[in-house]
Amino acid sequence: MDKSALQIARAAYQPKLPKGLQGVVTLKEGKPTQSVGDQDEIKKLFPNTYGLPLVEFVPSEDKASDAGNKTMNVGVILSGGQAPGGHNVISGIFDGIKKLNPANKLYGFLLGPAGLVNHNYVELTAEIIDEYRNTGGFDIIGSGRTKLEEVEQFESGLKILKELNINALVIIGGDDSNTNACVLAEYYLAHKTGIQVIGCPKTIDGDLKNDQIEASFGFDTACKTYSELIGNIERDANSAKKYWHFIKLMGRSASHIALECALETQPNIALVSEEIQEKNMSLDDVVDYIAQAVADRAAEGNNFGVALIPEGLIEFIPAVKKLIAELNDLLSSAEYANDAPADRIEWLNNKLSADNAPVFASLPRAFAEQLTGERDPHGNVQVSLIETEKLLSQMVAKKLEKMKAAGQYVGKFAAQHHFFGYEGRCAAPSNFDADYCYALGVSASELIARGKTGYMAIVKNTTAPADQWIAGGVPITMMMNMERRSGKMKPVIRKALVELDGKPFKTFAAQRDEWKKNTCYTYPGPIQYWGPAEVCDRTTETLRLEQTK
Repeated sequence: MDKSALQIARAAYQPKLPKGLQGVVTLKEGKPTQSVGDQDEIKKLFPNTYGLPLVEFVPSEDKASDAGNKTMNVGVILSGGQAPGGHNVISGIFDGIKKLNPANKLYGFLLGPAGLVNHNYVELTAEIIDEYRNTGGFDIIGSGRTKLEEVEQFESGLKILKELNINALVIIGGDDSNTNACVLAEYYLAHKTGIQVIGCPKTIDGDLKNDQIEASFGFDTACKTYSELIGNIERDANSAKKYWHFIKLMGRSASHIALECALETQPNIALVSEEIQEKNMSLDDVVDYIAQAVADRAAEGNNFGVALIPEGLIEFIPAVKKLIAELNDLLSSAEYANDAPADRIEWLNNKLSADNAPVFASLPRAFAEQLTGERDPHGNVQVSLIETEKLLSQMVAKKLEKMKAAGQYVGKFAAQHHFFGYEGRCAAPSNFDADYCYALGVSASELIARGKTGYMAIVKNTTAPADQWIAGGVPITMMMNMERRSGKMKPVIRKALVELDGKPFKTFAAQRDEWKKNTCYTYPGPIQYWGPAEVCDRTTETLRLEQTK
């Protein structure tokens, strides 16, 4: 395979490890834990994996590891959307189990959890691993979104795990994938299969975080990638001085990416979905806010700007959220299927409730079509396909026409639209993500060596130099609560939304009025791999602010 100059140079990078994972390692256990909510229900559902202690790896003065050098084979699955650093997690697992015993083997299940169920796998050898060290993407074994929820899946997986003499399975994924990992761990433990299951925290959206998980891997690299592009656009806007750029950023369930990119680039406008929901803002309120910012800048002769929009914004606007819920019900109804209307917009207009009908009627036809298009496998609207950035710019343009007629606006308005999503999911990992992911992989191998199951590998104290990071594991049940999913109460890992009373948002909120009026852009530039630590090894602004005392 041909390689670029960067690939060749990057392959030689040796990720930094916490002291607790260097040399001989020993395990330190904490106190028993409980779930973040619904303790009785979670304990009842996970009797074998509930209440386990937090664990931490610390340097040992002993000459031999307390885990011994037992022979063990490990399987690994990449689950869900890609995130930079996944290859280094796998590299860390491989190096970790080989350090414990060179005879140990690592198997990768292909194209996600379906590879386990369908028995599609490959043995990951040193030759394969070395091709993917410090690279972006999940292409070493591929990924998929099959959910591990049914007994038939567990049993099918068990068959191939036994056939390959695999002792443990590592599932690398987000909150849903790690919830599935916990369910699988409970099942395999209850049935005395001898198979351990360990999770790893992955998602560029940044919503898999809590007191134990400081950041999900991939968030750092994705935000730095997007921020480079946003900075380039800001520089272009400030040069041409004739366009407003509406930039939609990934993040369906939370606005962490939009907030982090705003802190890194200081755009004129950055919408935070959680705030809009908290303030009970309507779509018109959001449009008015943007239009007034455009008018204020135009009054100073600045007919240009940059606005950041979270992917999931539309579902956080209370009135639209209520509308979407009814649309989901109507479009999945037998009545809709039987009528098979030629014009579904007209059909829906006649069926919607008195509260939702006016909201739906106020939307541009093109947006109404997107909002009522094909649903995802769970029957929900596919927000990534909704061009929210175009909807807002069109509505802002109409609002500005009215303001100009009323003498409240004197400028010119022209919009450009962007959606930054896939551009960041498979970028070559930053030094932070390369180090963080490798440490997660080694932590996973150490958890396995000590017979742990139902745990997620974690690394903490990540704003310090890497050798001062703290590696260990957290019981997945500790992060769970009960939530309604598809009409049923289910155990899930609680998603982390942007905290409006947290330091990152407060820092942003204290400066945004200045950014909105004036041109205060900052230009992060591309990810740096070599050079001063303050440039190459810096964490996200979000993490820096959260950890600042």
